[in-house]
Amino acid sequence: MGHETKKTSANKYSLREPGFYNIWRRIFLFIVTHIFYMIRFKLVYRLEVNGKENIPEGNSFIIAANHLSTLDPPLICAVVNKGVAYMAKKELFENPFLRWWLDWLGAFAVDREKLGVSTIKTVKSIKQTGWVLGIFPQGTRQLPGEISHITKGFASLAKSTGCAILPIGIIGTQEVKRWPFTGKIIVNIGKVIPCSDNTEEMVSSWIESIQNLTGFKYITDKVCS
Repeated sequence: MGHETKKTSANKYSLREPGFYNIWRRIFLFIVTHIFYMIRFKLVYRLEVNGKENIPEGNSFIIAANHLSTLDPPLICAVVNKGVAYMAKKELFENPFLRWWLDWLGAFAVDREKLGVSTIKTVKSIKQTGWVLGIFPQGTRQLPGEISHITKGFASLAKSTGCAILPIGIIGTQEVKRWPFTGKIIVNIGKVIPCSDNTEEMVSSWIESIQNLTGFKYITDKVCS
């Protein structure tokens, strides 16, 4: 019974309709990312952003960034100045507070082992709103200096929705700093990778772009299907 309850709960938070991404969630997201987090980014981490001219108009694109810390999701939201709906592993929705927090930030639950039908439906719903989909192809946080454990699902989602991919390279968020001007975060936004029927080509283009944007090295034996 407990297993079935958790499964039902995860399914509930995996499917989002367009109306879910309403003005109230956008306001909540703006307050969290642009006020609380951005003050910290600028005051403590001396945030530097390059390539904002590469951010497309509209929302027919997927944001795909490298992943170093829990600061990365709010950082990207603040930098691109759009509502960004992130995939979050379904286990996080088992915690009542995290479930409420992620729900209000527009995140949705996914099974990291496979992309379900509800995931694809949610991604298509997001495209009907003013929000964009945000993905970390590495799946989880990684050590700085390397690009590894890449899952290819982001390219499949781009293909199925006709979305381009916006690569974003993040440097410095893994360093926990609390005193003013003691840290340094650099966000480099690359040129859009056009949607293609060739998912392998999109993945390769993303890897090459992130290497150029971060200076990190791609570890070839750590790619996931």
